[in-house]
Amino acid sequence: MIQSNLTGKVLRKPVRAQAILIQLTGKQQWQPVWFVLLALLVGGLLTQLSPAEAGSLLLRTAVVILTLIEPLSGLFAALLTGPLGATESGLLDSGQFYLLLSLLAWLAHGLRQRRLFVPRTFLAVLLAFFTGIAAVSVINAPSYSFGFKELLKWVEMLAIMLLVVDRVTIWRARYSQRGSAIVWLLAALFAAGLSQALLGIYQFALQPDGPEHFLVLGRFYRAYGTFNQPNPFGGFLNFTAVLGLGIFLSYLPKLWRIVQKWKFQSSVFTLRSPDWLPALGVGLVTAVSLLGVVASWSRGAWLSLAVGTAVLLLFWPRKLWQGVLLLLLGGVLLLGGIQVGLIPTSVTERITSFSEDLRFGDVRGEDITDENYAVLERLAHWQAALAMAEDHPWLGIGFGNYEPAYADYALINWPYPLGHAHNYYLNLLGETGIIGLLAYLLLWTAVFWQTIRVIRQADGWRRGVALGLLGVWVALTTHHLVDKLYVNNIYIQLGALFGLLQLLDNKSADFAD
Repeated sequence: MIQSNLTGKVLRKPVRAQAILIQLTGKQQWQPVWFVLLALLVGGLLTQLSPAEAGSLLLRTAVVILTLIEPLSGLFAALLTGPLGATESGLLDSGQFYLLLSLLAWLAHGLRQRRLFVPRTFLAVLLAFFTGIAAVSVINAPSYSFGFKELLKWVEMLAIMLLVVDRVTIWRARYSQRGSAIVWLLAALFAAGLSQALLGIYQFALQPDGPEHFLVLGRFYRAYGTFNQPNPFGGFLNFTAVLGLGIFLSYLPKLWRIVQKWKFQSSVFTLRSPDWLPALGVGLVTAVSLLGVVASWSRGAWLSLAVGTAVLLLFWPRKLWQGVLLLLLGGVLLLGGIQVGLIPTSVTERITSFSEDLRFGDVRGEDITDENYAVLERLAHWQAALAMAEDHPWLGIGFGNYEPAYADYALINWPYPLGHAHNYYLNLLGETGIIGLLAYLLLWTAVFWQTIRVIRQADGWRRGVALGLLGVWVALTTHHLVDKLYVNNIYIQLGALFGLLQLLDNKSADFAD
């Protein structure tokens, strides 16, 4: 028996098959007529399609049905297909379609059950506050359409976070298995990253040809996945790599205890713990994702990965002084590897070449060469963002309106906008002014504070997830110094990660399994 905290009624816990039947039909008895009609419709369409199109239709139909049964299924599909957005055309790409379907199914479940409920979460107010400030900045913006598109991303992140918290809470109430729902969410996040990493590794090492400007080392092509650009591709893979690394670190003490208890039986090692399988799976996903980040040849992704990993090492031990020692040891090993040549010279030169040309100030009149072109282009766009902020200091030129406003602030040698300032903080300062930037920094301060609190309270693999989330936030905020990652449906991943954080926080959700 479970008690409903919304209606006060006592509900019996249904078995899984009966619960799904009730959700789908709204009745206790089987009603086959709608399924027969759907089967006839799909069958008729299949006869007119090629095998590939028929398979795609069947898969999409299955996802739609599963989403109607459980809205989280649509979110999982959105996480998997979201990175395809840059390669698809049309009003809605696959990720947005499945996300919209998931949100509509969530709303429909609430209406049918007379349960329109917004979960109480730590970040909801701050997310709404920043979105509200951003919306106010659009009032006098040059383009409402650009502003609306950017606002929609943040509304989606808020909605995804609430969807995750609400549906996982309901999942636990029905099946007493919150942990399994979290595992499924992690599996979807890892599957999305793994698929992109494998594609990127193929593009780097095996692809016979590629974009000429992606050519590196004379024979390889920078990995770009389905993002069509290596930088956001590398930033996206950092989510999987750093999150996986945090979880894997949480398994190491337990794995070490298992190693100490190994026994010989007939001269063969036998392992009697189920912990090896998830640890092995997470380790493989993490390793492949790290290779994908390297293959992106993105300095921003490398830098953010390094900083995120450093923070993981700092917070991994329970005692801070141990983390500091571990971080110092890692730094010594890294410097030693560079000195003895374990780290390829091409990698170190890739990083140092950026810092040589990086400087602040007016870049008008600078000599442009093939070597410094990319750096000067970024600096020119930074300068344009600062000029926007000087003219509109409090609320900026309008959220999402950097590109429409760029022509009025472009330097003479850089007339074409890159879409954003390639520094999200300067970009935000130009678009939303001082007020918007402060609201954004307040939001992320709260995100970091909540994550560190969870790390201090949690144990086992949950602490590893929280540790990985902290690394993700650090990697994201670091990468935003040289780029903008709220592109190509990456914000769907962020919304799901925000929801995951709320579930792990025992002050905003029941944490015990």
